[in-house]
This record gives sequence, structure tokens and C-alpha cells, in this order.
Amino acid sequence: MPNKFTAAARLIAPAILCSASGYAQATCNQCAAAYIPAREIEAYFNLAKTASTTNIRKRDQQIRAVDAGRTQIGVGIVYRTKLTKPADNSVAEHHQVSEVYHVLDGEATLVTGSEIEGLKPRPADDRAVVLLNGPGGNGSSIRNGVIHHLRAGDMIIIPAGVGHWFTQIDDHIRYLMIRVDPDKVLPLKSEVSSQADLKLNPK
Repeated sequence: MPNKFTAAARLIAPAILCSASGYAQATCNQCAAAYIPAREIEAYFNLAKTASTTNIRKRDQQIRAVDAGRTQIGVGIVYRTKLTKPADNSVAEHHQVSEVYHVLDGEATLVTGSEIEGLKPRPADDRAVVLLNGPGGNGSSIRNGVIHHLRAGDMIIIPAGVGHWFTQIDDHIRYLMIRVDPDKVLPLKSEVSSQADLKLNPK
């Protein structure tokens, strides 16, 4: 009578054979890697830094959005200026897109949490909904939020559905944004589209 180790081996062996013989399929079929040179990233940051207060949309820009098989991955930049108190209804929440921030320089206080006061949906034609982070909403505050003091080198992961709220920015904060889009609600953006955007938005 086979012992428990023999039974376990019978369960594991097919998976090992499948992998070894090449039967397992990649989740992204014939996808290409997406290269983003440093000069392109800096061009977006320069554009964001020089944006006027009446054109703050340039401070949050998508550089790439690529198909990665079961999900799409977006890469963007954000540049935020000094903030002494939170703006009205500035809690952000995204239903389907998760975000990862990597802070390059500056310092800020960010509050996160799922208990969002006064949450209202963003219009379907809102620029952020269409191009940056998909359907979501804005609220007035976060109950029982967690306070994060962000500094250069820090990273923070904000899953879909989690509110996030800048309550103070000492002078500025500059960060790379990775957006994880498993439902593929955002448009793809190629290097060609990125270069066209940079030419259409000079300093």
C-alpha cells in the first residue's frame, strides 16, 4: 500500500513533467519588453516641474501602458508641489487599478485607508479615469487611516479600493508611478505615443 510520500509524489510529478517538457504556456504570448530610457522619464519630470498652476494635469503623466498578459502595466511620473493642508475632496480611490509609488525626492505625508468619508464617483470622462487609473472616486477624508511619512527612496503599494490622501507636502515630492491594471481598463501607450505627447507639450 503506497505511503503518504508516494501519494504526494504522484500529485507533484505531472506538474514537474509539464514544466520540464515545455507544456506550460507563458501568460503573455509573444509580448515584447518595454524599455524606457532615463532621458524620457526626465523629460516628463521637466515638463511637470515647469507646469503652471492652471495646467496641473502635466504633473501626473502616463509614460507607458503595456500588455503583460493577464494584466496591463502602466508607468508614469508624478510631481506635486508644496501643500500645507489637504485640498477639498482630495482623497483618491481607484476601483480596479493598484498603484506603486517610488519616491525619488522630496517629502510628504500620505494617509491611506478604506474607510473613505463622502466618497463620490468621478465622471466617466474625467482625464484620470480615462487615461491614468480607471473608474474610482474622491472623498473628503479617511477614517482610521494609516499615516505614512514619505521620503526619497521609499516605496508604497496602494491596492485598488484603498483611499490615499496627501495631507502635507514640505516643498515638493517627485515619484515614479507603477499602475497594475488586471482588468485592462486603461488605454495602451507606446513609445511612439509618448514621444508624440512630449512634442505636443513643450516646456
